[in-house]
Amino acid sequence: MQTKRAGRQTVQLSHPPSVVSFANIGGRMEGQGPLSDYFDELSPDAFFGKKTWEQGESAMQERVLRRALEKGGLTAGELDYVLAGDLLNQCIGTSFGLRSFHIPFYGLYGACSTMGESLSLAALLIDGGFARLAAAMTSSHYCTAERQYRMPVPYGSQRTPTAQWTATASGCCILGAQGDGPYITHVTCGRIVDWGITDANNMGAAMAPAAYDTLRAHFTATATGPEDYDLIVTGDLGLLGHQIVTDLFRQDGVDMTKNYTDCGLLLYHLEKQDMHAGGSGCGCSAAVFNGYLLRGLREGRWKRLLFAPTGALLSPTSSFQGESIPGICHAVALSAAKEGV
Repeated sequence: MQTKRAGRQTVQLSHPPSVVSFANIGGRMEGQGPLSDYFDELSPDAFFGKKTWEQGESAMQERVLRRALEKGGLTAGELDYVLAGDLLNQCIGTSFGLRSFHIPFYGLYGACSTMGESLSLAALLIDGGFARLAAAMTSSHYCTAERQYRMPVPYGSQRTPTAQWTATASGCCILGAQGDGPYITHVTCGRIVDWGITDANNMGAAMAPAAYDTLRAHFTATATGPEDYDLIVTGDLGLLGHQIVTDLFRQDGVDMTKNYTDCGLLLYHLEKQDMHAGGSGCGCSAAVFNGYLLRGLREGRWKRLLFAPTGALLSPTSSFQGESIPGICHAVALSAAKEGV
């Protein structure tokens, strides 16, 4: 059997799936950021017309899938699968948001790497001939995440300098076996990496080692380096995590300073909006990818993009018990043109 594997963690897709359509939704803070023009919908209402913040997050997922379907001229019945998740216990933001669509559903939890995880699995399903159309999506909400992982928002606790702002946002990307691109050419599955960080207010430091591990594995397996991509974007490492990844590669003699950035640095004005170390949450990388990044590929701003969202695999229980914070990162390589065809 012909193998598509390139190394331990990377798969080269022989039939690169195409991005068929994409959409994103954000809240008030996202509308005040530098990428506001790249959103399909922005809402000043944190409840999104619902009674609770959790219901509001579900409403974001419902709306963003409908918007992506509409932009692609598709119906829910044409999707073979939807792969999605969020940060809430049992992924209720996703399950309640998508329950009315009646689409075959895989619920995922990769923390803030979920956009990369869902894209990777959707691409593998399509490349393998197991699906023609699949939606990959995720969301996060500042108020629901803060209440679950740190402190209830009304408590007004002081944020540390390393803290990041959980995005109130959702993004959806529909992949297909046919389309005009951009195309997913490679996926690199991350490994769980834990360097002993225990501070739940320092997600960048906890996730940076996983980003370094996955990017290094991808470069090795594909015989590429940073110079082979127009842009490399990790997911919500923020200011500190981005610097850690840059420093780790510098120790290897690899220069990441020319074309490497992070979704947590792109979504907000860090100083003007008082974001401390930057943005975070599943919705951060999902909103940046399904707006700014994919539009840039389609408009010719970049030809090759490496998207590598990261996640912190903690829970309130593990934090209360003094556990360290494992990290994960999944990388997806995209090309504006179909390569090797």
